[in-house]
Order: sequence, then C-alpha cells, then structure tokens
Amino acid sequence: MNIRIDNIKLNIGESEDKLIKIAAKKLGRPLKSFSIIKKSLDARDKNNIYWVYSVVASDEQVVCAPPERIKKSKKAVIVGAGPAGLACAVRLIEHGILPIIIERGETVEQRKLTTEKFFTERVLDVNSNVQFGEGGAGTFSDGKLNTQTHSGFNRSVLEMFNKFGAPQEILYLNKPHVGSDKLYDVLRNMRAYIVRNGGEYRFNTLLTEINCSDGKLQSLTLENVKTGESSVIQTDVAVLAIGHSSRDTFVMLNRCGIELQQREFAVGVRVEHLASEIGKSQYGSHYKELPTADYKLVSHAHARTVFTFCMCPGGVVIPSASEEGGVVTNGMSEYARNGVNSNAALMVQLKKEDFGGEDLFAGMRFQQTVERLAFEAGGRNYKAPVQLYKDFASGRISDRFGDILPTYSAGCAFAPLEWVLPSVAVEALKAAIPDMGKRLKGFDCPDAVLTGVETRFSSPVKIVRGESCESVSVGGLYPCGEGSGYSGGITSSAADGLRVAEKIFEKYR
Repeated sequence: MNIRIDNIKLNIGESEDKLIKIAAKKLGRPLKSFSIIKKSLDARDKNNIYWVYSVVASDEQVVCAPPERIKKSKKAVIVGAGPAGLACAVRLIEHGILPIIIERGETVEQRKLTTEKFFTERVLDVNSNVQFGEGGAGTFSDGKLNTQTHSGFNRSVLEMFNKFGAPQEILYLNKPHVGSDKLYDVLRNMRAYIVRNGGEYRFNTLLTEINCSDGKLQSLTLENVKTGESSVIQTDVAVLAIGHSSRDTFVMLNRCGIELQQREFAVGVRVEHLASEIGKSQYGSHYKELPTADYKLVSHAHARTVFTFCMCPGGVVIPSASEEGGVVTNGMSEYARNGVNSNAALMVQLKKEDFGGEDLFAGMRFQQTVERLAFEAGGRNYKAPVQLYKDFASGRISDRFGDILPTYSAGCAFAPLEWVLPSVAVEALKAAIPDMGKRLKGFDCPDAVLTGVETRFSSPVKIVRGESCESVSVGGLYPCGEGSGYSGGITSSAADGLRVAEKIFEKYR
C-alpha cells in the first residue's frame, strides 16, 4: 500500500536525510524506504524561506505492466526529431511499431558544431540551427519541463527523460529542468535506444510533398538538403512533428490541400538582469544559499497582455535565426544555471488585427518582417539590436552599457527597438515593464538590457486535426506538437507525441 505524506518542511541547508525521520514521525511508525514525489520552495516570507516536500512510503513493490504490443510488424514515419517526434517514436517502439524519423537538421553532435559556428562567426545553416535538428528548438532552451497543461501523459514524459539520462530530481521538482548541456546526452541515449530497437533516422532530409489518394496518405516525397537528391517513401501513417518554425513546410502543406488555420501569437524581446539582483529580489539575504532565482510575470497595464516566457536563470541569450536575413533570439541555461545574467522572453500578445487580418499566412509574414527589420537594425550581419530599458522608455538610442552586459554571442548593435517592433508592442512593453517592477523589485532597472527580437513563441498556423488526431484533410496524417498548434514547450509537446502514438497504436490494433 502506498502512503502519501504531504507538507514536510526543511529549512535552507538542512539535509534531505531528515525526511525519513520526519515522515516516520508523522506516520507514527518506522519507515524502511520512501520516495520524494514533490519538492518546492516557499519564499513568500523572505525571513522564513523553506523547502516543502511530499513523499510516498510503500509497503509493497509495484510492478507496472508493459505496454500492449501489436502482433504484426508495422512502421510509421515521423517528420521531425523534436520532443513531440521523439516521444512518439519511443512510445511506438514500446507498442511494437517501428518509427522512421525524418529530420531536416543534423545529429545533435554535428548540430552543436554548426550552431556554435553561427554563434561566433555568424555563418547560418538554414536547415540545421537552433530551430532545426535533433532535439528541436528545446535542445537550446534550458530543457525546462514544467508545464501549465494537465495532460495525463505529463508524468510519462518526465519518466521518459529520466530513463534516458535526465536527473532523478525532474520527477519531483516543482519546476524541473534538464539543462541544455545534459540534454545533449539525453538525446544521444534516446537515439541509441530507438536504433537498437529497430527504429531508423534520416537526418538532413526535408519533407517536400504529401502524396495521397482518395483522402488517404500514400507516400511522402523527401529531399536530401546536402545533395539535393529526391526520394519517395511509401507509408499510410505519418506524424507531422515539424516544429513552429517550419514555414516552408506550412506553405507546402497548404499547396497539397492540407487544412490549416491562422493562429494568434506573441512577439517581444529578451530582457536581461544580473542574476544576483533577481536573487536578492526573490529571496533576500538567503539568495546565495538557494538555486538561482526565477520569476514569472504578467501585466495587464495595456490593452495587449504582456508576459514573461522561457525564463532562463543564470543563462544566456542566443542567436536563433533559421532564415537568411533575419534576427531571432532565444534563451538558454545549462544545468548549473550559474551564469552572471538571467534572461527571459518579454512577450506581447497580438491580435489578428495587429498583423494583417484573416489571410492564412499573414502572421507568418509579419514574423518574417519583424525579424528582417531586426537584421537591418543590427547591421545586416546577424548582430542583434539592443537598447537599455531607460533609453527604451525615453525614446533614446543607447550608447553604453551599465552593470549588465549582453550575452548574445553573435554581437549587438545599439538601435531603437521601435524601429523593429510594431507600435502596439512598443506601447505595451513601455506600460508593462514598470508595472512588473512593482511586483519584482529591479525588473525595471534602468540598465536592464532589451535584445530584439523574440518571434518564435508559437506557431502562426495550426494544422487542423480531428478526435483521432488525424488531419481532417488526409487520413493517416497526424499533426503533432508545437508546430501543429497542439502544444507549447517541451513537456506538452512530448505529451502530445505520446497521445498521437496511442492513436496510431489503436489504428493498427
């Protein structure tokens, strides 16, 4: 029998070895073993900060039944090796279905070299970059696994990451993260498992055509992005886990008659502060004794909601373009989160009227326009336009940095962000930053660095699917994950991959 014990408190610095004694005292009898199922920090009172745990003690070993497997060998093609596609592949293997993974980018080993070349030399590979390649965009985003969704698959996602090498603590931390440095090994372990169990990868391979007959999928046309060689793969099941930045693929899907819908999205900037100042604001004098502080803020001071997203404690801002002639930013932290700065995306939620109305690709073209304006403002060499908050607020061009130095590795250029962002976003940010500063001291620090632009918050289009998770246009085609409009972030994308895998298993069974 499992016995859950909640609200066990430990002071800062106290050993977790005390948990079993406290749990035994609460239960009224000795315990031989237990497991932590939740750990969170209560910092509401800066003079009395403590850890809060929930644990489970068990008197018997629980053996989980293995997933049901199909009797005949079947295969499924998965387009995209991000969280959604890889989670789908792992679950399909558990059901006895062999995945063939198509990925336009490179293996994580080669991708790391390619992105580092872009970071330092500003040489962009449009098919292998921060957006495309093994692991998807999540590979360069701190590996945050917290989510606001309540999918029944979320726990399975955490267990899957732990199985392939993520730290055990992700199973119980309130805000779990892997770290971009540890994700590297997780992805390699996952690939080894998939290949060892009969799966197949085809890297540097782009989907160029959906071929169907009588409303059912027949085959996919592919292209090797290195050689230009074209090929066709016969399949009646394909998962589209293409990510939110596959703009050329969205255009191709529309040409092939796949139903898509326009989606609203957000644009903004990356804001950087000193990690120590955020720590002082959140934890007071105890900040050095605690993990690097994070935050999450929302402002309704303007008609357009402004919110922080993908907050990276002790992290850096990274160049994230996937198209020539555009500047895109993202944030990344390693597992230790021990960098000098902390950063977050500061996003403005836009409405359809802000980016051009009902045309299907109006939002996508709007994103491209903002990215190209940032490219121009930065000097046409992938440097990012930056502005100190005090200058942004007063409409001046910055001419020197204060205590906060930007971490964007491809270089920065002082430029007014009003040259780049739409006026509604500029107005919303000017109203929101001081409003957020009322709740997080120092957020509106005059020397805070604003780096433009963050445009890849979510996909500007949605590939429409029905209750079976199949495209409403083509049977056997399964839109999946963030690029298809059904998730946002690593955990929810991987959870959607598991959901789609279960639907494919039901179809084959």
